[in-house]
Amino acid sequence: MDEEFTEAVLSIVETIPPGCVATYGLIAERIGRGGARQVGRVMSIHGQAVPWWRVVRANGTLPVHLMIDAQQYWRDEQTPVRNGRVIVKEALAPDF
Repeated sequence: MDEEFTEAVLSIVETIPPGCVATYGLIAERIGRGGARQVGRVMSIHGQAVPWWRVVRANGTLPVHLMIDAQQYWRDEQTPVRNGRVIVKEALAPDF
């Protein structure tokens, strides 16, 4: 993963407002290269520095080991959630 791509991912994640989300794939699309897996890799290594709970899979979930902590953030930020998953259509950040 190159530094420019990493910085682009982290910069985008920092702009996602509370209560909103973006998907790994949409972030890659916005950057114009890479894909969901590459964004996921950046988030797995550097995501603790940004609001990682605002970046979800297309189905509104996160990796299992992150789901419990994410639930509290989503509740605190009033992110639309149903059955433990973010309702991506309702929570999608405005610029996505």
